[in-house]
Amino acid sequence: MGSHPHDLPTPVTAAGREGLEALLRAPRRSVVALDFDGTLADIVPDPDQARAHPGAVPALSALAPEVASVAVITGRPAGVAVRYGGFAGVPGLEHLVVLGHYGAERWDAVTGIVHTPAEHPGVAAVRAELPGFLDSIGAWRGTWIEEKGRALAVHTRRAANPEAAFEALREPLAELAARHGLMVEPGRAVLELRPPGMDKGVALTEFLAETGAEAVLYAGDDLGDLAAFAAVEKRRTDGLPGVLVCSGSAEVPELAARADLVLPGPAEVVAFLSTLAAAARA
Repeated sequence: MGSHPHDLPTPVTAAGREGLEALLRAPRRSVVALDFDGTLADIVPDPDQARAHPGAVPALSALAPEVASVAVITGRPAGVAVRYGGFAGVPGLEHLVVLGHYGAERWDAVTGIVHTPAEHPGVAAVRAELPGFLDSIGAWRGTWIEEKGRALAVHTRRAANPEAAFEALREPLAELAARHGLMVEPGRAVLELRPPGMDKGVALTEFLAETGAEAVLYAGDDLGDLAAFAAVEKRRTDGLPGVLVCSGSAEVPELAARADLVLPGPAEVVAFLSTLAAAARA
């Protein structure tokens, strides 16, 4: 696969190689954006037990001062991602921003404040209806509901056949969401019911415009990251160099197929970020 200085792996595509070279030429004018679960943190059966890889904060605190900004873009509430990531009050993370709920919420390390809009009324309606709805369609066994504040998620990972349960729920949950003005975001053994209008692609595009970035790297692992991949691909056609990194998972081959660089998981993503920090500093 070849290597860059400081043993950075070489992207397999020409666009990815150009993006990485552009980032290393001008790191202070570049944005590094990252998903949380599956990218900085291992996927675990209970999302409440997810925590950033032990090397994530040291890697990010080394990288953040060398680039224009590091953005964590996640479907989780911003405050939850900050707690589970251990991002608050860490020297070196002054350039870190967490965009929660697909960009609807924002936390930045400088102020330590979460900015959040009012709750969509459809979320409250679905919150009340969802337990009985799952019971009425016989989907209660092995599934469970995660409360996410501005969204609700139905997990199937504990079901006897998680993939079959996932597929069986897609259409009924889409109909339920549509009745209340919501949409369904599929993920790895999870279906999230949330307000429309924001996704990781929109969040990333707006953040790149805000920062005036001249290069971007985005790393993700799940179906929700496809929108961010598409945003980077669109900006590349507009002349903004970019690198797409997949935190490898056999569960989401679509993402790996579109990535410039595939890494096995969070441990390798963190190692890559540490090496990137050293290369940017040099």
